[in-house]
Amino acid sequence: MTSTASTHARTNATVLVAGAGSAGHVSPMLAVARALTERYEGVRVVALGTEVGLEADLVPAAGFELLTIDKVPFPRRPNAAALRFPREFGRGLGDVRRFIRHEDVDAVAGFGGYVCPPAYIAGKHARIPLFIHEANKRPGMANRLGARLGARVMTAFDMSDSSGPLSKSEWVGMPMRPEIAHLDREARRAAARESFGLDPDMPTLLVTGGSLGAQRLNEILTSAIVPLEGLGVQILHVTGKGKKIPVSGKHYVQVEYVNGMEDAYAAADFAVTRSGAGTVCEVAAVGLPALFVPLPIGNGEQALNGADMVEAGGARMIKDALLTPELLIETVAECMLDTEVRTRMEHAALALGKRDAAERVADRIAASIPALATQRPKGGAR
Repeated sequence: MTSTASTHARTNATVLVAGAGSAGHVSPMLAVARALTERYEGVRVVALGTEVGLEADLVPAAGFELLTIDKVPFPRRPNAAALRFPREFGRGLGDVRRFIRHEDVDAVAGFGGYVCPPAYIAGKHARIPLFIHEANKRPGMANRLGARLGARVMTAFDMSDSSGPLSKSEWVGMPMRPEIAHLDREARRAAARESFGLDPDMPTLLVTGGSLGAQRLNEILTSAIVPLEGLGVQILHVTGKGKKIPVSGKHYVQVEYVNGMEDAYAAADFAVTRSGAGTVCEVAAVGLPALFVPLPIGNGEQALNGADMVEAGGARMIKDALLTPELLIETVAECMLDTEVRTRMEHAALALGKRDAAERVADRIAASIPALATQRPKGGAR
């Protein structure tokens, strides 16, 4: 157990946000933390995570205190780890219960990951309000547990057709950085293209597999660069860290990583991407039409995440195994180069996207805390 928290004076309220491991958990957690501190006077946010996940770097960099417990995965088969699990989980639970007492925590909000079950259980024992934000269309084990403990559940996707503990959730959208949530693509387009060295007037295709990249998308695009350029398309290719590929083109720009995807979204007219929850919600919020190629591993959540946007008409979807360079070129020609089709897709994406999720989650949390419930939030209605 470690803590970066220091001795502090009592504030109006303290909220413990819990999320660990991947950007899909940590990014919405930080967006809500930021919304809470910006919208309400006297609120203090501390984060619960581990020393080995992305939160170890991202939380302090965002200016928030980080409390850590050991990463204790739930055992999925009878082995030595399963025998150790009760003792190790109990140790983590005890740590969180002490955090809640020492930090005078008024509410707990979880965003997924290994640290959430002890946070939900400790919050339940302390009889303080519990909140959940579920990022995926198929909820994770930790958040299903929290829902059964009586937490108020909010989701990135519409779950009204689901069953189980999250069926009565509130659809609020995905909390995201304001630079993306409030992006005006048209106003920023010229400057964004210039920042990447792109032609300001050419139709622009964005291909990205996220910060880690997608080797399959990189390989498919390699064979499609010349034909796409022949159609008058320029390409911004985000390969992923450590995945630089030895190709070039007259109107092809390759970068391994983009620090601030709002510029990539603003530069693009169409995107080819995986359908992680964050990406799906971001392209919908900014009105960027897309071709989703779901990651073909896990429990199928990526295909589920993109399904609503496809049904609404804001995106197309092709299975990873079926994608070919020819099919990629055909889809880009139909969806990006046909202005009428692209405009319809943009409008459909925008209609589905939600831009105020961080504020809505922050307001639900604040309303449960007497010291904050009487405040009028900065920037608009609760």
